[in-house]
Order: sequence, then structure tokens, then C-alpha cells
Amino acid sequence: MKPSHSAAPERDFASKSVSRHLARGAVGFGLIICSIVLVPVVGPVSLLAAPLALIAFRGCPTCWMVGLAQTVSRGRLERRCVDGVCSLTKAPSRFLTPPER
Repeated sequence: MKPSHSAAPERDFASKSVSRHLARGAVGFGLIICSIVLVPVVGPVSLLAAPLALIAFRGCPTCWMVGLAQTVSRGRLERRCVDGVCSLTKAPSRFLTPPER
């Protein structure tokens, strides 16, 4: 029998860079705004652009915000779990450790 894990699997919504993540957000929010603003002009057909925003966000706008926080903190924060208690700590500086050979 497999041991059960109480912790949920980690989800990663981060992008490779902050600028790439912000670009995805601009596309996503732009599609949502355009789909709503264009309803009087084009009709309900404009709402078909809204699901495309979910692709740009990789989920919902909240997922995008979580990804932004992950992208900004990547390499700066580290999750450590000891005896079932997890905490977020500042990661050791890359510049203080000698390079591996």
C-alpha cells in the first residue's frame, strides 16, 4: 500500500521571464476587455475572444497573478519542509557560493 501524502502537488504558473509573463497578461486582459467592449458593436460573437484569454493566462486571471509572484520570486525564495512543517525562506545567494567545477 502506498503512503498517502497530505501536501497537494505543486503547480507552476511561472514564466521564463517577468517581461514574458507581463506580455501574456497584457494579451489576456486585452482579450477580455475587447470581448466585453465590442459586444455593442459586433454582438455576442465578440465574447468568443474571452476563452482565448484563458489560454494566455494559463487558466484564470488568479492563476496569472500566482504565476507573476512565482516568476518574480524564482530563485529568491526557497520552500523548506522539516518534520511536516513547511516554510518559505530566503534562498542562499548564488554569488556567495563558489562555482562548481
